[in-house]
Amino acid sequence: MFRSAPLAPRSAQLVPGIALCLAIGAVSLALGTIAPVVGSALPAIAIGVAVAAIRRPGARTLPGIAFSAKWLLQAAVVLLGAQLSLQDVITVGAESLPVMLSTLTVCLLAAWGLGRAMRIDGRLRTLIGVGTGICGASAIAAVAPVIAATSGEIAYAVSTIFVFNIAAAVAFPLLGHALGLDAHTFGLLAGTAINDTSSVVAAATTFGAGALGFAVVVKLVRTLMIVPISVGLALRQPQGGASSLLRQPWRILTLVPWFIVGFVVMVLAHSAGLISAGAHLVMASAGGLLIAAALAGIGLSTDLGAIRQAGWRPLALGAALSLLVTATALGVLALTGRLG
Repeated sequence: MFRSAPLAPRSAQLVPGIALCLAIGAVSLALGTIAPVVGSALPAIAIGVAVAAIRRPGARTLPGIAFSAKWLLQAAVVLLGAQLSLQDVITVGAESLPVMLSTLTVCLLAAWGLGRAMRIDGRLRTLIGVGTGICGASAIAAVAPVIAATSGEIAYAVSTIFVFNIAAAVAFPLLGHALGLDAHTFGLLAGTAINDTSSVVAAATTFGAGALGFAVVVKLVRTLMIVPISVGLALRQPQGGASSLLRQPWRILTLVPWFIVGFVVMVLAHSAGLISAGAHLVMASAGGLLIAAALAGIGLSTDLGAIRQAGWRPLALGAALSLLVTATALGVLALTGRLG
């Protein structure tokens, strides 16, 4: 009883920022209803970026904004599981493996080779490589302690990845429509070629109905690659290095994000018929608002100064890797008969 008391002040600190994100999210949903072609995802990000550019969020709203950008999006992903069957997840996940493994291999090899050629520090190019190849900031956060990355390297990598998150959310729906992709194929492309879950959700939502479920399933399968990559990097560290994965193998389980487990639980509940039609509607509406609020939080978190500080080399490496991953995904989709 006494230990839980401090939770109240901490929770109260989150309210202003969450309220701001929810307000922007609600406005974005309204704009998406008025102009369905635009959708709600891009307005949420754009409004957030504009507000942050005019006036950086202060200490009063920052905790809630950070909470919204991470936890509200993950909660929305969990709710999305209630709209998919186990058969859908297995089929789409298996179908994505050739594209996903190809893009990841190309990305990691290019990060090593191009990064060395551009004289980028080994840890920084590793962070940018896994961030681009797997799942953005989540992969960077998981791998950073394994390779003993510094806080500065982490900040540079996250800032670099953030630039291409925003670019992908805008460019990929345009690319998908230009290529005449259907919702399923666009989901495969977005889930394998866009680095962060938030941008996958934004791009798929903007593209149109039906793409979001496919894209998120593919993205979650890709996110699980954090585990073998982190273990592989740990094995490369010198004995007595910073990584504790070898000394405490049970920590491997902590690399699996909680929202993937929650997503699977919701898929199983839906497949077993445990979720009523009314609950489906409520979850779909709540998920839409949470996505918009989370993307608003990501927009509000934009730090143009940090992006400038990262310098041109990390940004150039991030751009090259993003283009290579996209080209590889399109190439594999073409070879498997998905394009054209």
